[in-house]
Amino acid sequence: METDKRNLQRTMTSRHITMMALGGAIGAGLFKGSSSAIDMAGPSVIIAYLIGGIILLFIMQGLAEMAVRNSGARTFRDLVQSILGKYPAYFLDWIYWKMWVLNIAAESVVAAIFLQYWLPGYPIWILALAVSVLVTAVNLLSVKVFAETEYWLALIKITVIIVFIMAGLLLLLVTFGDHTAVGFSNLTEHGGFFPNGSTGLITAMLVVIYSYGGTEIIGVTLAETKNPEKVVPKAVRSTLVRIISFYIIPFFIIVSLIPWNEVNGVKESPFVMVFQMIGIPGADHIMNAVVLLAIISSMNSGLYGSSRVLYTQAVDGRVPKIFSRLSKKKVPVPAILMCTSALYGGVLISLFAGSKTFDFLMGSLGYTVLFIWLIIAFAHLKSRKQQSGKTSAYSVKWFPYTTWAAIIALITILIGIIFTTSIVVTIITLCIYIFISLTYIWKKRHNKI
Repeated sequence: METDKRNLQRTMTSRHITMMALGGAIGAGLFKGSSSAIDMAGPSVIIAYLIGGIILLFIMQGLAEMAVRNSGARTFRDLVQSILGKYPAYFLDWIYWKMWVLNIAAESVVAAIFLQYWLPGYPIWILALAVSVLVTAVNLLSVKVFAETEYWLALIKITVIIVFIMAGLLLLLVTFGDHTAVGFSNLTEHGGFFPNGSTGLITAMLVVIYSYGGTEIIGVTLAETKNPEKVVPKAVRSTLVRIISFYIIPFFIIVSLIPWNEVNGVKESPFVMVFQMIGIPGADHIMNAVVLLAIISSMNSGLYGSSRVLYTQAVDGRVPKIFSRLSKKKVPVPAILMCTSALYGGVLISLFAGSKTFDFLMGSLGYTVLFIWLIIAFAHLKSRKQQSGKTSAYSVKWFPYTTWAAIIALITILIGIIFTTSIVVTIITLCIYIFISLTYIWKKRHNKI
């Protein structure tokens, strides 16, 4: 194996990273987390996802602009360090890595839950183990094989979401056979559009931010993307429209078709429930299979993102050099294997916590996405000052108002979440952040940074 950082191959195209961003964001947060978000906010969950989508738009525009201005960057740290300094870059790198390794662990459990739809006799941990081995194998292949696999997995789930939207609108608006058009009465009945008030809406924002998290994986693909200064802005533009559409419209359909207070009380995903309502033989099994593929797709993106962060850390001498080694196919095998340890850690946790593992991990992940977006936003603000007077091939319109709007919204959501989230989740997350900060201080004192 080689350790030269130039050996990562630029083999990914715009279609690959667009689908990777979709693969990272359209996963357990949509198919499993949707039940939790609806339970918290009721029909007003639509507003929560709209707010989250607008914030995401502003953050991703800033990320794209920084990527264009710094075409030599390989990952987030390279974009942020020259702007905000070493500590924010170090902190961002490690919380991003932490986000993905915890996320793939959580999603392995969710994948197991959907497998139990067909295999009720098997415990969660065995099914989670099987999924973990599969995802590990795909990532150990060449980057091009990984990117193609992720592209087609993402394409499958996007196609089915489109079919879901069409079927949902049909059930809502058209009377046929024994089915009567449902209409939109469920949006205001059962306690109204805001059944749990503003508190429910704020609480749901943690799930919303977690759900949208993963889109920023575009920032980790820089070292393996052809012409990133052209590809990244294009991918950002196309990805945002699709993500917002694939969240807001499906949620509108779900809370219109199904009373919000009945969604979280059943084992299967709301998406499976809607396909059962259509009455097509086997539709629920088809949808369950697609949801499972979607979650595996998201795990695939997560393992890619976390392993590349670890790889670049090793190349720069911040972690043991063994993680910078590449296979003959230019794949960072040791880094991938290290990150997959989180998958098997999730398997061990699920041995004791079972299906509750996902809910436990999701809270910490929501906090992390908030901080990642805040750091990107502050870096974007400062980057403009450093580049004052210089032209760029891509510039954010309405700067700095959009970036400041995103920062204010994220801080407001953070304050609300602190007061509405389990104190245990908050304390555990805080301890992780303190540990990361202490390792930075230790490394700085010993001249390792």
